[in-house]
Amino acid sequence: MVDLAGRTVIVTGGARGQGEAEVRRFIDANAHVLIADVLEERGRALAGELGERARFLRLDVTREEDWAAAVESLTDWPPVRVLVNNAGVHWKRGLLDESAAEMSAMLDVNVVGALLGTQAVTEAMTTAGGGSIVNVCSVLALLGGYGSAAYTTSKWALRGLTKAAALELGPRGIRVNAIHPGYIDTPMLTEAGHGRDPDHYRFLPLGRPGAPRDVAELVLFLASDESGYLTGGDFVIDGGMTAGGGPRMNNAATERGGSA
Repeated sequence: MVDLAGRTVIVTGGARGQGEAEVRRFIDANAHVLIADVLEERGRALAGELGERARFLRLDVTREEDWAAAVESLTDWPPVRVLVNNAGVHWKRGLLDESAAEMSAMLDVNVVGALLGTQAVTEAMTTAGGGSIVNVCSVLALLGGYGSAAYTTSKWALRGLTKAAALELGPRGIRVNAIHPGYIDTPMLTEAGHGRDPDHYRFLPLGRPGAPRDVAELVLFLASDESGYLTGGDFVIDGGMTAGGGPRMNNAATERGGSA
C-alpha cells in the first residue's frame, strides 16, 4: 500500500473532476495536498471536507507570481515531493476556424502552465532529495483529433516538455512522466459534448469510459517510490482505445466531432 506521509503534493485543477479524484487519492495515501485551482468555492469546500492535510490556494497556472506564492505558502508543511500538472482547458474547433489568439490561450494553460509549475517546484524537490512530476496529457498526444487542433497541439507539446524535463531533472532526482487518458467520465468529457450514452463507448475493448479513480491510481503509482526507475515515460490509460482494431478501428479520436 502506497504511503506518502511526510510529503506534500500539489495538484493543479484539483477542485473538480479528475483533479479532485487525484486529491482524494493522495489524501488516502497520507500525503499533504495543495488543491491549486481557479475554482475558489469548489476548492475551498473540498479542502474543508478533507481536513487538515488539505489546503486550497487560488492559482492561475499561467502566472509566475501565483506559482511563487504557492511554493511560499507551503513552508510550514512537509517538503514538496510531487507535482501533478492536471489543469487544462479544452474546446472543439476545426483547424481552419482556430484563431492564433485562442491557440496561444490553449498553449498558455496546457503547456506554459506545466512549464511554470515545473520550474517553481524544482529547487524545493532538489533540496528534499528528489520528487515526481506527473503531466496529464491525453491520447491525443499520441494521435490526431478531428476538430481539436489546438487541444491536440497542446497535448503533443506537453508530451515533449515531459521528455525534455525528464532529461534535465533526472540528475536532481526528479522523475517526470506523462499519462495519456482516453475517455474519462469527468465534467470535461460532458462539456466536450459526448454525454454519458453507453453506446458511444461500445467501440472500446473495455466498452465503457474510465472513472476518475482509475486515473488517480495511475497518478499515485507514478508519484510514489514504487515507480522509482520510471521517468520520461508515456503511460496510456484509455480502455484499449489506441490498441487498434474493433468495429470502428478504435478511431474515436479521429471520428468527426470526436476528441478525448
